[in-house]
Parts: sequence; structure tokens; C-alpha cells
Amino acid sequence: MSFQNPVFIPGPTNIPEELRRAADMPTLDHRSALFGEILHPALNGVKQILKSRTAQIFIFPSTGTGGWETAITNTLSPGDRVLAARNGMFSHRWIDMCERHGLKMDVVDTPWGTGLPVARYEEILSADTAHEIKVVLATHNETATGVKSDIAAVRAALDAAAHPALLYVDGVSSIASMDFRMEEWGVDIAVTGSQKGFMLPAGLAILGFSPKAMAVLDSARLPRTFFDVRDMAASYENSLYPFTPAVGLLNGLKHSTQMLLAEGLENVFARHARIAGGVRAAIAAWGMDLCARSPELYSDTVSAVVTPEGFNSLDLVTHALEKYGVAYGIGMGEVAGKVFRIGHLGSMTDVMALSGIATAEMCMADLGLNVPLGSGVAAAQDFYRTRTTDSLREAA
Repeated sequence: MSFQNPVFIPGPTNIPEELRRAADMPTLDHRSALFGEILHPALNGVKQILKSRTAQIFIFPSTGTGGWETAITNTLSPGDRVLAARNGMFSHRWIDMCERHGLKMDVVDTPWGTGLPVARYEEILSADTAHEIKVVLATHNETATGVKSDIAAVRAALDAAAHPALLYVDGVSSIASMDFRMEEWGVDIAVTGSQKGFMLPAGLAILGFSPKAMAVLDSARLPRTFFDVRDMAASYENSLYPFTPAVGLLNGLKHSTQMLLAEGLENVFARHARIAGGVRAAIAAWGMDLCARSPELYSDTVSAVVTPEGFNSLDLVTHALEKYGVAYGIGMGEVAGKVFRIGHLGSMTDVMALSGIATAEMCMADLGLNVPLGSGVAAAQDFYRTRTTDSLREAA
């Protein structure tokens, strides 16, 4: 691929030059006062992005997967029951991790392309009168299928069942790109990473813990050492880390949160909605469908495009990379070979999106699909010319 072209994978995302420079810094003593000038603004910036006044933020040298492990090992004990739905590859992986840690899983298998089964959650929680279920897992944005689920509705299901279970949300491909309201939605642990909405290289697991989640740290019995948030919290009080931090990435995160907050979170969300709307207009013009089965499920960060039956979508992704130096996301799990994914999050503009749409059309033409060159581009151009960011923000 060419480093001069933007990527259209749903993460890692394109890195703005300002953030690349911020992360590329000389070595400093992470036990000096200078480190605190990086650490605390990064923590406070993440807190604002999560829209929480009370969350405690933890940042580990890891990825979103390490964030999942941090969430479960700090708050659960062997044999605890956890409720989750499997509606995509990443919800599946979180479930698999819980099973490997000896947790008892109540899994609701859900068709890929659909959202979280909120009504079924409420039924299961209402039936659990002994309150054996300790945690409900929810994937806000299923990156494999381009499906956004309603986290506020999951919280409402917990409340309707009068159930005390904690609510943990995978926001890896949504936080900092799509509206996320940790406090308002009653999220107890939010998990994300540095390489998507924050527009940085992979390498940081970013979490917010509610006071309710913090209250169970000492009673949890799953083993944890590197991911023990108690050690992290104690170190933060002295502007330190319990081990060597990823200083450059933390400095990048400090600048990333400043950049996002300067743009204004509602503007960030409206920009993503605008870009996604143009991509969806192009897909419709191609005569293709999204994996997400209805408009309220459409993700504003990734679109999984269903290719015609008998066509291997991996061929398009491979061709794009080899001939045009452009990267798209492959289909994963149950939709492998059936979809290709266009990531449109992080450092992205409508002009950049148009280049991704145009390249996808060239690949389709090269591979014999009946998609007229320019059809999707024209549809997206019309969308971008007539839909302003202000109108999309007001509609939200």
C-alpha cells in the first residue's frame, strides 16, 4: 500500500500530522514532574470525552482487548455469571475471554447485522431474582458488522428489571467518534483504545470506571497484576505509573483530547454522521446493502458492505491494496467473504471519503461487478453538497 493514501479500515485510523508529532517525542524521565503535565491532562481529556463527571480514568499500555481484560479481572470472581449477546466478532471475542477466565456466561446468540437484544436482556434479568448475574456486557458499535446498539436502552432494561448488575460497554470503535454518555447511560465501565476515534497508533487501552465499579475492586477474586487498577490509581496520586508508561502515546492522547474538545464533541459526532451518510448514499447507488439490517442500527464509523452472492469480498480488499494502494476492512467471522468494510472514522473528511468511494468503484469495475464508474461518487457528492454539518448536528 502507499503511505500517501488514507486508509479506510475501521482502525487503526489515519493519524493527523499534529498527533504524529506529539507522539514522536524525546525520551523524558517518567518519574519527573514533566510526566504529570502529560498524564493528568490526558486523563481529564478522556473524562470529558466520556461525558462523565465521576468516572475514574485508567490508561494502560495495551489495546482494547487489554481493556476488556482490565474490566473483568478487576471486578469479577471465578464462577460469576455474566450476561452478553453474540452479534458480531468483537462481542464473540469478549465472551470468549470471559469463558477463559472461568466466568459463567449467559449468551444470547443474535443474528449478525442486528443490535443487542434489549427485550431478551430484560427477560433474563427479571428472571434472575437472586441477582446472580454480576455484569451485563454490551458492544456499542460492532466493528465487524457496522451495527450500532442502543446503550441507553440496555440501561433501561436493567432498571426495569430492578437488577443491580454492572454494565460494561465496549466503545472501542465508537468513543470519540459517536455520541457516548457514560454517566447519563449508567455505564459502569467503558472500554476503548487509542487507535480509532482518538486518531493515534495502537498501544493504549483506555477505560472509565464508575464509582459503582470502583466499589467492587477489593472483593473481586480474578487474578490481576499488570492490569490492577488499584496500583494504577495509587500511582496517579503521585503523578506516576506503577510501571513504565508509553509516554509518547500518552502525550499524543493529551493532544488528541484537546483537538477533539476544541472541535466540539457535537461537531465531531455530526462530522462522522455526515461522512457516513455520504458513504451510505454511495452504497445504495451501487445497488448494494449494508450488513446492518435497519437504519437505526447504521454505524457512523464503519459500513460493512454486502457484496453480490457468489462474489468473494476478500478479492476486492486484496485488489484495492495491490493495485491502488488503498486499504479496506475484510469480512470477519460469519460474514467473511460476504462483506468488505469501509472505515470512516477518526481523521476523515468528506473529500477523503470520496477518494475511498472512487477507489472501491474502480476495484468493482476491475473485478467485473456491474457498478458504473462514478455512480457512488455522484451520490456521495450530492449528499455532501446538500447536507451541512450544522443540519446533521441539529437533527441529532
